[in-house]
Amino acid sequence: MVAAFTLFLIVSLSALITKIAAIALEHTGLSTESAKFQARSAYTSTGFSTAESESIMKHPVRRKIIYNLMLIGNAGIVTAMSSLILTFVLPDTLASRLYGLLIIIAGMTVIFWAIRSKWVDRGLSRIINRLLRKYTDLEIHDFAAVLHLKDDYTITEARVDHDGWMAHRTLEELCLREEGITILGVDRKDQGYFGSPSGAFKMLPEDLVTLYGKAEGIKSLYSRKNDWYAQREHELFVKKEEERRQEEQEKQSAT
Repeated sequence: MVAAFTLFLIVSLSALITKIAAIALEHTGLSTESAKFQARSAYTSTGFSTAESESIMKHPVRRKIIYNLMLIGNAGIVTAMSSLILTFVLPDTLASRLYGLLIIIAGMTVIFWAIRSKWVDRGLSRIINRLLRKYTDLEIHDFAAVLHLKDDYTITEARVDHDGWMAHRTLEELCLREEGITILGVDRKDQGYFGSPSGAFKMLPEDLVTLYGKAEGIKSLYSRKNDWYAQREHELFVKKEEERRQEEQEKQSAT
């Protein structure tokens, strides 16, 4: 029974630790989903090799968070497996083993509910944020609020296709601002990163572009090729953006 309670405690602490790490990673600029994925990958030592993983290794604060998480994760997983084995090996009677199994099932059910609960997530996030502000030197920024990542607004990365509509055009020619899309930066192979490029900047195939705007418009942008359809889509989204701005102005006038 002691081993079963130990297992429940370890799993609970593991969930709490990965939650803290995920929120800390969010404060360095990672999206919520990316932060959760990287925190759980590091804790379980899965070691996914992705562009996000590379960005973590280049960032000193993120690297420190992941390093500590990997150390804690190795100890936690080994202890959890040991406790699970002892739960069924130590008891001499079948009743004791069934009681231990019942504790594990009930405990895991509670943990699963807590992980899935939005109420628990919000409450825990507020507490962790408060503690991070008080006891760490992490810069706490609510990037989702600053960039208004709601109402279908999003930030995404994608590469420029060789036959894509954006290839070999300047930002001035593309007029993406008229669609409500902003290019935050361009990562070009062998040339480095161009932050907030100006209108004379020419997009090239294989450029990795960071965009901010409506998800629908960004999705349309990367489906456009060098044909009449691309210009038609551009004009359609320009019209949508004009209507949206007009509605906002009318709302402001009414208030």
